[in-house]
Amino acid sequence: MFQFAVPENFSLMLLLPIVAALLFYGWRKKQQALSRFASPVLLPVISPRYSIPKWWLKACLLLIVIALLVTTLMRPQGNPQSRLVTKQGRDLVFVIDVSRSMLAEDLRPNRLEKAKQLVSDVINVLEGDRVGLLIFAGTTALKSPLTHDYHYFKNILRKISPQDINRGGTHIGDAIRMVSRRLFYDQDNKYRDIILITDGEDHESFPIEAAKEAAKRGIRIHTVGLGDPDGANIPLRQAGKYNLLRHNQQIVKTKLNESTLKEISAITQGVFIPGRTNLVELDQLYKNYITTAEKREVESRQSKLWSELFQFFLGVAIILLILESYLGEEKIILKRQE
Repeated sequence: MFQFAVPENFSLMLLLPIVAALLFYGWRKKQQALSRFASPVLLPVISPRYSIPKWWLKACLLLIVIALLVTTLMRPQGNPQSRLVTKQGRDLVFVIDVSRSMLAEDLRPNRLEKAKQLVSDVINVLEGDRVGLLIFAGTTALKSPLTHDYHYFKNILRKISPQDINRGGTHIGDAIRMVSRRLFYDQDNKYRDIILITDGEDHESFPIEAAKEAAKRGIRIHTVGLGDPDGANIPLRQAGKYNLLRHNQQIVKTKLNESTLKEISAITQGVFIPGRTNLVELDQLYKNYITTAEKREVESRQSKLWSELFQFFLGVAIILLILESYLGEEKIILKRQE
């Protein structure tokens, strides 16, 4: 049996006619230049060692090399072996603040885009966990249910913005309760974590009380505080103009408040990361505190493991490329012994 792991790379075969057309164009231009120098009858006399067949051989070798390299990128596989594969994992929900204050640029390019980058870094190192996504400001919105489809999750993650929530504010407590009600409703599931990323202080939605209820259900909440504790301006870009958010003609500054986030993580036996405006490695939090935690068996099934065959195609391509580089365009003329 034989298959390609990345068949979509077959589209790169379109390079073959393009390169062939360029080679033919170059050959025609070369012939035209030679014809201006001398007539076709005299060319073999003036340049007796030049070999047109060898030039075409070099061109064909180059096209074959390209075809082999594209085949390599398609990752040919064969010799499948059936094995029992068991997956284990936890349920992990990312809760991201998308209020206007997350547009502050004390982190580059801004706090919200930095949060997306941190979450994407975690997705890149996941080991079988289901992931979900909830965003919040003055209200909450569930953007992704728990899923193993990391590609789908990343597409949703890239698109979130403050425009997804029509009410301002930072209601952390409502977000925690929404996760518990909509995603972590199974009371018997003890393999659950929340990663909360925000910059704000919340006294309206009772986040501490929400954290206590989550702790009773065995939900751990890891908190990440982004932003400058001394405050930063909130930019507004509308119709190509750059302005700062104001209230009663006064420029609004948004400050990171860490005390609530520290308490939430402490109550739920999670981890607090004071990101502030520093470099944060959220994937390390995942590796150190989530991958090491107890996991449930997600599934056990028979799976085919394929052997990689791309090395053969790559090796042949390298050999032909070396051969093409050493192959000249001159005829091989054997001198007769007198």
